[in-house]
Amino acid sequence: MVHCRAPARAQDLNLVVIGNGKGVPPEMKLEQLRSTMKGEKLRWPDGSKVVIALLKTTTPIGQNTSKKIYNMSANELNKYWLALVFQGKADAPNFFNSEAELTDFVAQTTGAIGVVNQPAPSSKTITIDGKKFL
Repeated sequence: MVHCRAPARAQDLNLVVIGNGKGVPPEMKLEQLRSTMKGEKLRWPDGSKVVIALLKTTTPIGQNTSKKIYNMSANELNKYWLALVFQGKADAPNFFNSEAELTDFVAQTTGAIGVVNQPAPSSKTITIDGKKFL
């Protein structure tokens, strides 16, 4: 008998918020995170620019991020950012195909914050409402 493991569904994946060592605070409330991730907050307390890094909404983690952090579908999230950027209210997030690319970008970019499934040793995990996972 062969056991096939079902692929993980987007809503079953843990989310971990990671941040660059410069600018991003080590702890945030969920509402602060949402405000930051929605482009409503443009600078960190130290004055550095907020740089958002997300996995593409075509990935399971990107879909889960859309639901858990933005309370939107992947399509709604894409439209949300298009409208904000078009209106000149915020810079578009940096979208990535893989967690490794996103993690490297966050590690190398001052003020960068991102969402992944598994934190890498090189990344700083941000605690949200006292928890490491969303």
